[in-house]
Amino acid sequence: MCPVTDAPAASPRTEWVLTVSCPDGPGIVAAITGALAARGDNITESQQFGDPASGRFFLRLQVETTATRAELVAALTPAFEAFGMTWELDVVGRRVRTLVLVSKAAHCLVDLLYRERNQGMPVDVVGVVGNHPDLADIAAFYGKPFHHVPVTKDTKAQAEQRLRELVAELDVELVVLARYMQILSDELCRDLEGRVINIHHSFLPSFKGARPYAQAHERGVKLIGATAHYVTGDLDEGPIIEQDVERVDHTRAVTDLVALGEDVERRALARAVRWHAEHRVLLNGHRTVVFH
Repeated sequence: MCPVTDAPAASPRTEWVLTVSCPDGPGIVAAITGALAARGDNITESQQFGDPASGRFFLRLQVETTATRAELVAALTPAFEAFGMTWELDVVGRRVRTLVLVSKAAHCLVDLLYRERNQGMPVDVVGVVGNHPDLADIAAFYGKPFHHVPVTKDTKAQAEQRLRELVAELDVELVVLARYMQILSDELCRDLEGRVINIHHSFLPSFKGARPYAQAHERGVKLIGATAHYVTGDLDEGPIIEQDVERVDHTRAVTDLVALGEDVERRALARAVRWHAEHRVLLNGHRTVVFH
């Protein structure tokens, strides 16, 4: 009788997410999928968009494979080079190292930390930075380091330098402005381009200042909303990722508008952060392509 031997263990399969953008043209999808098919890899999800306005093509796909990252890149490099592709490759579901910046409003911070802990949002909040100390207790409740970095007109440069240091020290991939009531410098915006997400109410530019909801109530607005966008040097005008809205009527008090506004803000921000972390958002000039 021949001795029983164990069959060789199968190589573990990993699911990767690949995003690509490049000038549009024929053969792009075939080049990518053909390279993966030649390896015997399995595409589990695929979305694409060709933008006639910009002339660019966008692709997001997930692929299950036994290949290492280096092997996968080597197989795809001929396609990358042939079509002048900008690309990213990451493990599906990997938690993105995230730094959250706050001031005094707690609703967006609490929502993000709750979703990270209980709803599988693929982020790893490695720290919370506040220009006021008010939300330190919330960060502590969720086990997050809190860094108090005050900002005044005279200390703005030093405060931004501290932010740069934290981004480097904590290996931060994404910065979220969760109702952080400070304007980042043009230089910092450029350095972190495509890596900073902000949330603001929809009343801009009509109702500016400290009491936008009171101003909106006084004018009898019928819609309130929020916009989540990438931060650029153009204040509140970066590429939009997500927007949300609530209808209101004459029966709503100012306090109602504020509460509804906070709900809209946290919903829009949470979706934007999740989609970014899942590599579903691709920059298209001043706009975005979002593969839901």
